[in-house]
Amino acid sequence: MSQKSAFVTIIGRANTGKSSLLNALVGEKIAAVSAKPQTTRTKITGVLTSGDTQIAFIDTPGMHKAKTKLSEHMVSAINDGMSGADIIIFVTDASKSVNDNEINLLSGIDRRSAKVMLCINKIDLVDKKTLASRIAEYSSLYDFAEVVPVSVHFKDGIDIVMEFLKNNAQEGPHYFPDDKITDQPEKALIAEKIREKALRCLDDEIPHGIAVGIESVDEHDNRRGEAVMDIDAVIYCERDSHKGIIIGKNGSMLKRIGQAARKDLEDFFRIKVGLKCWVKVKEDWRNKEGLIKNFGLSSK
Repeated sequence: MSQKSAFVTIIGRANTGKSSLLNALVGEKIAAVSAKPQTTRTKITGVLTSGDTQIAFIDTPGMHKAKTKLSEHMVSAINDGMSGADIIIFVTDASKSVNDNEINLLSGIDRRSAKVMLCINKIDLVDKKTLASRIAEYSSLYDFAEVVPVSVHFKDGIDIVMEFLKNNAQEGPHYFPDDKITDQPEKALIAEKIREKALRCLDDEIPHGIAVGIESVDEHDNRRGEAVMDIDAVIYCERDSHKGIIIGKNGSMLKRIGQAARKDLEDFFRIKVGLKCWVKVKEDWRNKEGLIKNFGLSSK
C-alpha cells in the first residue's frame, strides 16, 4: 500500500475557531482554546494518521496588526506556516463580514503552491440567507478549491473537511510516527494547557500579558504504585497588580486555574497529575526578545 501525506495550514483572523477545528480534526485537544483573541501564539502542529494517509496540521495565530515584538513573531508564524503548506484552510466566522486582515491574508497566498479551502465556521449562528451572502462575499475575493460550511462546536461538516484533505493528499512518506498526534514538546503542551485555563478564568485586560514556564516535570510511582506526573510551573505576568489578580484572595484564583489545568492534563496524558503553580512578574516581557525565546514563542 503506497503512503500519502499532506501538510495543512489553518489560517484566519482571531476568534474564528481555528484551534477548535484543529482539535476536532485530530481528535485530541492539542491547541489552547478560549474566547480571548490571540489565544494561539505560535505554530502548533497536530498529526492525524488514518490508514495510508498522514495529515500534518499547522495551527497559526489569528491575523492581526503587530503592536509588540511578541505579536511580530505571531504574524511571522502565520507567513511561515503558509510557505510550506500543500493545503491551506482559510477559516472564517459566518456571523461576521470580511475585514481588512482577511483581505490582506488572502492576498499573501501563493496561488500556485497550495490548494485553498474556505471553511466558514459557526454556521449555527446564522440563517441560510446570511450564510449564502458570506460564501458569495469571500468567493469574490479568491478562487477557492473548496467551500465547506461547518459548525466546529456541533462537529457539523468536519467529515467533509477531512474527506477533502484525504482526497488531496499526495503520494509520499509519513513524516511523523503513525502514533504521534503532535510535534509539540511535552513541556510546551503542559504550558499551553495551563495558559488556556488562565485565559478562561481571568479578566480581559490580563491574558495577553501572561506566559507560562515549566520548571520541572517528574514522572514516578507514588506509595500506592500509581504513576504520577509532578509538575512545577510559573505563570509570568507584566505587572505587580496583575500578579495579585492572578493569585486572588487567599490564593483562590490561582487554585481555580490549577485545578482546571490539572484535570485537563490528567485527561490528556492519562496519568495522575500533581501541579504546583507560582506567579512571577516580568515587566514588558512581550517586547523582550530573550524572554520571548525563553518562553518558546519565537518564530525564529
